[in-house]
Amino acid sequence: MTDNERSFILNEHSFTFRETKLSWNISDMPDQTGRTAIVTGANGGLGLETARGLAERGAHVVMAARNQEKAAQAVEDILGTVPDASVELRELDLASLDSVDRLAKEALNDFDQIDILINNAGVMGIPEARTEDGFEMQFGVNHLGHFALTAWLLPLMVLTPGSRIVTVTSTARHFGRPVDPTDPHLEGNYEPWRAYGQSKLANHHFAVGLERRLRSDFALTGSLVAHPGLSNTDLQSHSVRATGGGASQRFFENLARTMGMSAARGALPQLRAATDPDASGGELYAPRFGNNGAAVRRPLMGRSHNTKAIDTLFEVSAQETGIALDVAAAMEEARSWRQT
Repeated sequence: MTDNERSFILNEHSFTFRETKLSWNISDMPDQTGRTAIVTGANGGLGLETARGLAERGAHVVMAARNQEKAAQAVEDILGTVPDASVELRELDLASLDSVDRLAKEALNDFDQIDILINNAGVMGIPEARTEDGFEMQFGVNHLGHFALTAWLLPLMVLTPGSRIVTVTSTARHFGRPVDPTDPHLEGNYEPWRAYGQSKLANHHFAVGLERRLRSDFALTGSLVAHPGLSNTDLQSHSVRATGGGASQRFFENLARTMGMSAARGALPQLRAATDPDASGGELYAPRFGNNGAAVRRPLMGRSHNTKAIDTLFEVSAQETGIALDVAAAMEEARSWRQT
């Protein structure tokens, strides 16, 4: 063990805390030429800035978004600052498993490998609604849609050296409750922030649980979690519009506008998680001071490693979507492709 490493035992898990560079920007990102990335929700906010950052460093970026008109404007925005950017649009509505399936099939047909998948898109604090498949909207879009997309794309990633899956969480994970398998969609118990907290804790648990499964099957992919802090994006404004100007939604919109980081700065934790050569699966990247500051590695402690809650989440996700996230099967499928 080097002088920069200290091993600790916390909650019966072993963690290694390493020094992390306390300032990190796009210029610190290694050249991404020859790599392919998929970014969900890339038509605005954090997703747009994530796509821009990856394109600036040479990656081919698949901008997956529901609103294609807005996404086309996002492409023009990126080309205005990165004229030689290699970007393309793909339609993705995370509130529809059929849409997720179509995008995944397109990717499996069009690409030999995916190097980066950033599960970024989401909705926040909205009135009760259901997805096309009958899921509570925030749980369905923020988690179940990404669960399905990740499961279907795994064969393109598990044998790709250095590939990474980054799932975006939120401070709301701290007040979120683990998914109740008897009531995952909060039937009769819906409250906007309760549902949002549940979905963002699910994002967090999904990233940690996925890393365990990838590691146990010796996949070449790492799963990391990123938290953007308080960032001034359209997420807050959408919440206000969706609720007709809800008081708590207006509060967070004003807080983000007055104290939040720019979308470009808020995207740095997920960009660092996706590209920093020193980053490893199972790690969290977030602002240094919780909701603000430089993008740094932060420890995962407490209920981040709640094995029962994580296993329940995967069981509920498979049951609700009808999709088994099977790393071993994905690796076998990938090997069969390479032999043909």
